Amino acid sequence: MKSEHMLSRRGFCLCCIGVAGFAATGGWLSPRDAYAEARGLVSLIKDSAAKSAIATHKLRNGITILEGSGGNVAVLSGKDGLVMVDAGISVSRKQMSKALAEISPAPVTHLINTHWHFDHADGNAWIGSQGADIIAHENTRRYLSQVQRVEDWDYNFLPVAKSGEPQHVFSREHTLKLNGETAVLKYYGPAHTDGDISVMFREADVLHVGDTYWNGIYPFIDHSTGGSIDGMIAASEANLAASTDKTIIIPGHGNPVSNRAELGDFRDMLVAIRENVAKLKRQGRSLDEVVEAKPTAAFDAKWGQFVIDPAFFTKLVYAGV
Repeated sequence: MKSEHMLSRRGFCLCCIGVAGFAATGGWLSPRDAYAEARGLVSLIKDSAAKSAIATHKLRNGITILEGSGGNVAVLSGKDGLVMVDAGISVSRKQMSKALAEISPAPVTHLINTHWHFDHADGNAWIGSQGADIIAHENTRRYLSQVQRVEDWDYNFLPVAKSGEPQHVFSREHTLKLNGETAVLKYYGPAHTDGDISVMFREADVLHVGDTYWNGIYPFIDHSTGGSIDGMIAASEANLAASTDKTIIIPGHGNPVSNRAELGDFRDMLVAIRENVAKLKRQGRSLDEVVEAKPTAAFDAKWGQFVIDPAFFTKLVYAGV
């Protein structure tokens, strides 16, 4: 079981390209090739998610992580039903339903979206159709309810079905009291997108930070919907301020059970690479010249070994400084 899920632990939904691409190419698709064919990439992601098993990680106070359908999903169980943070990809419905039933036979009563990206919110429609209240930041609902383009993927995402649209939105902060937990939802401001929120389960001291934190891999930053490197750094600072050494931190992608020390390493990496790229850009270097200068080199061995390679991450940072 451990080796079967190593891919999703080390990566994220986009990493699923390898499963479908391996047979076709005789090896892993390179990050650059994958992003150059983004329309096929989204299909490959969905094809892989349809087949992937779901790994479960039990935490404390009735909180479980489900890993294997897009971003890392948190589930809080108890007398008020199941409360989910993120929904994965809809083609994983069979596996997700099985995993949820193994946690509890109770229905999903609440679904919280950390942001709008399909590997976190595509499952909204089937979960919402079963009666769950869907909660998100107001910008997330806007993106989910319209055709939304991601330039870096050269892809237009269709609106979710009506059943998958968040019914309850907020602008800054929202609190839920369910299953003996106080869930505090906080808006970051523009970060990975401009609709990202954190979810702190206060009594359990478990913090889901969505895609503002990618554990052990370079993150994607969606400039098309308001993301920036500065926003990612600010979100990391907010996450560090909201946590202690005892807090369990759930990243959007990568190893799903993390902590403040690992998050601090992520923040430090972002800050250092941002400064390296900004310095080169201030010198008048073009994007190609900055990429060639390898401003991420000191971090590539740890962070640059998966889908978002050093060159692509440099491009994302360059666009935001």
